[in-house]
Amino acid sequence: MHRRDEIECWLTDMDGVLVHENEPLPGAAALLQQWRDQDAPYLVLTNNSIFTPRDLSARLRASGLIVPEERIWTSALATADFCASQIPGGSAFVIGEAGITTALHEAGFIMTETDPDYVVVGETRNYSFEAITKAIRLIAGGSRFIVTNPDATGPSADGPLPATGAIAALITKATGKDPYVVGKPNPMMFRSAMNRIGAHSENTAMIGDRMDTDIVAGIEAGLHTILVMTGISDEAEINRYPFRPDEILSGVHELVAKEPLESEV
Repeated sequence: MHRRDEIECWLTDMDGVLVHENEPLPGAAALLQQWRDQDAPYLVLTNNSIFTPRDLSARLRASGLIVPEERIWTSALATADFCASQIPGGSAFVIGEAGITTALHEAGFIMTETDPDYVVVGETRNYSFEAITKAIRLIAGGSRFIVTNPDATGPSADGPLPATGAIAALITKATGKDPYVVGKPNPMMFRSAMNRIGAHSENTAMIGDRMDTDIVAGIEAGLHTILVMTGISDEAEINRYPFRPDEILSGVHELVAKEPLESEV
């Protein structure tokens, strides 16, 4: 298996790894600075398809983390990348926000409600019954069903919100057709991210906080996997799965190189 000293390229999840509820996690700013200083290829990944990389870069900056927009890879970008590789210059009917519509536009896609190649469902806070009905009819009519990410719920200050996976389940129930899901845990998202920065699995690590998305997809993509305990994982959660990450760390601060004077961890 890979050793950490062989790693040259980095993929890292965002929420629960670098930030938690818009607060930077210990070591996140220093790790990003370390990658910049080393000129290491890296991408910050998120399954959230609502925001464009520019929006996310600004949100991270407000949290005190410097991540240029070209260093952010979302499930929306991965979905647009996938669709464009399958049907260059194709068409789509989209349920989602600026993250996915912008990504598809920039990939050369046309948005249409008339016989689209794809029905693409992404994250949104404004699912309309009319749009869901349209999606069901288009898929029944032969449009291919694509979903940006499988997350059934998302967090909010008041509790869980239904997310992409829940809406996709409704459409599946009505059509009898399962979607192709591009985001984590599909390793496709990591492969497209690696293509973006010219990385190879032999020298790339994935840092994540979830066994069921980050780590399993990292393993399937052949990456060095690092689980950090700052998100939703604990020892009991790790033991639920038949696979293990290469490394388990308390947080990303453990990846920051020590000063010459060795400090206690």
